[in-house]
Amino acid sequence: MNKSSEKECRYSSFPEEWVPLVDEAGHVTGQAPRSEVHNGSKLLHPVVHMHVINPGKSVLLQKRPETKLIQPGKWDTAVGGHISAGETVEEALKKEAFEEIGLTGFSARQLMVYTWESDVEAELVYLFLTHDSNNYRLHSEEVTEAKFWTKKQIETNLGCGIFTPNFEHEFILLKKSGFL
Repeated sequence: MNKSSEKECRYSSFPEEWVPLVDEAGHVTGQAPRSEVHNGSKLLHPVVHMHVINPGKSVLLQKRPETKLIQPGKWDTAVGGHISAGETVEEALKKEAFEEIGLTGFSARQLMVYTWESDVEAELVYLFLTHDSNNYRLHSEEVTEAKFWTKKQIETNLGCGIFTPNFEHEFILLKKSGFL
């Protein structure tokens, strides 16, 4: 077995997800295991987020399980997740939409790309919006609950520790951009 084969075998049997590392323009600069990008290293890695908005302009939010490492038990963007190493933004969006809210066959619009930093990580966020709000279903342990929140309900609860800080940031972006 040659050296490159050994490396492939070692990583292919490793159970942890690997994510690309990127610069602020989204160019891949390397890769790291998911645990390393969440340990305070601030290694910039790409993620997808998608807001689901119904005709009444209510926003679908998901409640994160209490077992999550980051922001357990808080309400968050309907779809959010890592882009895996070797995966495109579009592939990741489809994967995460299905994993988190069972959504397939949807049409989404990319709104922006921005950098988000918390105490434990740094993310390059590809932010999307969809109005395909009828076909979601919870079917995995990724999400505890999902429900539509009105703009007023969200505004009343901003800053109360109910939502993830990242969702609160994106809610303000959506309002300023005229999507809500």
